[in-house]
Amino acid sequence: MRFLLDREQREFARSLDALLTSSGVPATVRSWAAGDHGPGRAVWARLAETGLFALAVPPEHEGLGPLPVELAVAFETLGRHAVPGPLVETVAAAALLDRLGDKSLAAGHLPAIASGASLVSLCVTALGPYALDADAAGTVFVVDGDTLRVADGPGPVQPSADPGRRLARPSGGAVLARGPGVTAAAAYAAEVAALATAAQALGVGRTLLARTVEYVTARTQFGVAIGSFQSVKHRLADTLLALEFAEPLVHGAALALASGDEGAGRDIAAAKVTAGEAAYGAARTALQLHGAVGYTDELDLSLWIRKARPLRDAWGTPAACRARVLADRADTERRAVR
Repeated sequence: MRFLLDREQREFARSLDALLTSSGVPATVRSWAAGDHGPGRAVWARLAETGLFALAVPPEHEGLGPLPVELAVAFETLGRHAVPGPLVETVAAAALLDRLGDKSLAAGHLPAIASGASLVSLCVTALGPYALDADAAGTVFVVDGDTLRVADGPGPVQPSADPGRRLARPSGGAVLARGPGVTAAAAYAAEVAALATAAQALGVGRTLLARTVEYVTARTQFGVAIGSFQSVKHRLADTLLALEFAEPLVHGAALALASGDEGAGRDIAAAKVTAGEAAYGAARTALQLHGAVGYTDELDLSLWIRKARPLRDAWGTPAACRARVLADRADTERRAVR
């Protein structure tokens, strides 16, 4: 089965790409890593004007969605440009608040998320104790078991493999909701987050491959471009195949989520592990073929190289995603036997 984007979706991706190309994102990432959120907030505001965050919010709260396919398209583009900030966490928080069914809580937060006025983060402690970029967020939601609270503060920033992903342990906070509804809403929000992260990883991998191809075409040894070496060609071909294989899985998972397919969670897990591993493989290829220069922070490519592994593990490690796929397959086989 082929999953092809329609004309409007392709135009949306092109418009985001043009916006981000003109926004000086590498410098923005470096400022963000240093704790200066001003340039990142400026990019955030420009993204909001495109309707990006409204894609995760229903029309009754001034949004356009939820539209999982369009979100996947957008997040692949965000990954291509290594845009910093709690982008995944913001759309996941919107999904949680929408699914929770608390009209007052939704009305208090979703319109601001849709407009881009509210930059939020979300921590589901069952998946990890950290909230991404909590120090930059106006609101940090924490789901602990069946309890949803809003954190009093971000807590101290923790070291991260990717300096553009600032991690913190949110502390304290007032309880907003409690019960099985929170658990169910958080599970759905985690699926949205995993899908967006998979798309983001796919975009990161695409940029790593494109820039590595550009580099090996220009760099020479023994009077010829190193890209002409058979071993280099094979490495790049393997990287391309992995990314090409991941793309339809991401789009298919987005379609499954949009249609309410009961197998959407399995499809998202498969897309997440495949895209995450493909991006990580692209990072390893880029690092190896760039040689010693690939290790330098001054090289813009390092912003993508250092992002690949954290994205691979965020919102579902490869082991957890594989376990989800295998468990679903086993359950399907048991039902078939019955």
